[in-house]
Amino acid sequence: MNAGIFLELLAREASSVEFEGPILAARAAGADAATLAELEEAKLTALKVRAQLSRRARREAELAALFDTASDLAGLRDLDAVLEAIVRRARQLLGTDVAYMTLIDSERGDTRMRVTDGSVSAKFRTVRLAMGTGLGGLVAQTATPYATADYFSDERFDHRAHIDEAVHDEGLVAILGVPLKLGARVIGVLFASNRSVRPFTQDEVVLLGSLAAHAAVAIDNARLLQETRNALEELSEASRQAKAHGEAVERAALAHDRMAGLVLRGGGVRDVAAVVTEVLGGSLVVLDETGQAITGDLGALDPGEDTPGSGRPSRSGKGPARGGRAAGTTAEAIAEAARSSRALGRTVRKGNLLIASMDVGGEPLCTLVLRHEGPVADTDQRILERAALVTALLLLSRRTAAEAEGRVRGELLDDLISRPGLDGLAQRARRVGVDLNADHVVVVVRHGGGRERAAFWASSQATLKGGLAALRGDEVVLLLPGDRPGPLAKRVASELSASLGHPVTAGAAGPVRDAEPIAAAHREAQRCADALLALGRTGDGASAAELGFVGLLVGDGHDIEAFLASTLGPVLAYDARRGTALERTLTAYYAAGGSLSRTAEALHIHVNTVTQRLDRIGRLLGAGWQDPDRALEIQLALRLHRLSH
Repeated sequence: MNAGIFLELLAREASSVEFEGPILAARAAGADAATLAELEEAKLTALKVRAQLSRRARREAELAALFDTASDLAGLRDLDAVLEAIVRRARQLLGTDVAYMTLIDSERGDTRMRVTDGSVSAKFRTVRLAMGTGLGGLVAQTATPYATADYFSDERFDHRAHIDEAVHDEGLVAILGVPLKLGARVIGVLFASNRSVRPFTQDEVVLLGSLAAHAAVAIDNARLLQETRNALEELSEASRQAKAHGEAVERAALAHDRMAGLVLRGGGVRDVAAVVTEVLGGSLVVLDETGQAITGDLGALDPGEDTPGSGRPSRSGKGPARGGRAAGTTAEAIAEAARSSRALGRTVRKGNLLIASMDVGGEPLCTLVLRHEGPVADTDQRILERAALVTALLLLSRRTAAEAEGRVRGELLDDLISRPGLDGLAQRARRVGVDLNADHVVVVVRHGGGRERAAFWASSQATLKGGLAALRGDEVVLLLPGDRPGPLAKRVASELSASLGHPVTAGAAGPVRDAEPIAAAHREAQRCADALLALGRTGDGASAAELGFVGLLVGDGHDIEAFLASTLGPVLAYDARRGTALERTLTAYYAAGGSLSRTAEALHIHVNTVTQRLDRIGRLLGAGWQDPDRALEIQLALRLHRLSH
């Protein structure tokens, strides 16, 4: 009986308030607690059923509206009519005060207001939004829906004065925007907005997104239809264009097959470039992510005169060409066109150059620059774009392999330094082409900034030279084949300084063999690098042997004989060969405080003899032997010589 009352209410679609009536009537009639509880439970069940029916009815209405929208759009042929129908239906479906649409202007790199419904402000109907600014610019840039219940208090997006003024002039408060997408490309934004605070539900976001999906297809269909109409107006050239298109398709198929075959056979970037020039003609330059030419000569290119519509301004990305790699104007023109190519996702023409550029995660990966005189068909441009894609895949594969090998080499060197007694180190080294039984030098680099770039340079050098490299804290460590640590440290410091654009300091130790002494050599190389910095020799490279008496302090071996040989060796050798007393004369000269007369008196010889001997010493030791720092090393060497003989 109780259930029947509520079923009658459901059947006549009563309001939720009316479902309280049976309970109130029963309570007034003096019904007991059990009856009232039973009625309350029946009421709650009925309200749940009512809510479920309402949701289903609303969903059916929305689906019907979307179906009607798709049907309406399919019958429209004029682009303006398509856009007006989209915006009007969006406002109706969501029940908002205003609906409007912005489309991306590829020439200016921003979005502009295209159609509005319910708008009363002239300023609002003409507003433009830069990519990333305002709620609409953020939706266009990120291709993600955004909704705000209170626009002016929402700090999630970049507020600009002219945009906020237009929104305020229209009186808008709550705004929902969803992207109009064709594949991965955003062509505009569809909005629904209210003049009062209103949270937008997830269902409303999904609903507007569904309409936007229909809208994007309809816009593209209208665009394609307009292009078809334009093509039909040129009937006099239809035969020639059909023939040219057929030839271009054949070229594209040939190029596609050949490039696919190259990839399967393990071909490289130069092979892809050869296919492009053979199929399309002209000359091709391939640039890597840094702007360096992999094939061809960028400096030999000249874009010539711009063609109409070429070189559109870009919205993002970094230029591939940098100063010093090409003539300034050519490099700048190619850089601008490459940015446009990545932003637009297609080939850009700059004078007599065709530029197709690919990126990964917003960072340039490669750029193909084809110099070609005369017109180039769209299908031929697609060939260049396909070649750019294949080149990007090859470079990305090469980079991935290099990074994987770099990690393996880095982990091995880290174990050699921190755990030299670990089993299997020699076998691991042999697997990456490193023979620990041969002479190696350990180099420690204090890079002073650019940590990741320094590590990449070191990893590349280690791979090329058959060594190892690792990033350890604030230093880069290399283990390179060789037996001359000093010159190797100087070369590493010089080349890495040039790569980073600022001075780096390198200390070296060795040569070492086997795994065991590498940790000790690493510590000595660290001390050499620290000593260079302490001596003010930033940007230099040296081992303990090149640091003079400082090397005796930082070197593990404390090689006194080597220090004597490098500091005093020529003088001692001359005395041994000729039976002269240059070493005694030099000792007396320093003991006399540099006085020629007191030196002569101490040695019981004439002053002229002292002068002649000092001249001979100067020729043997070289210029600057009396400079304070050099003199200190020589005096230390004299004392060590007397103590050891």
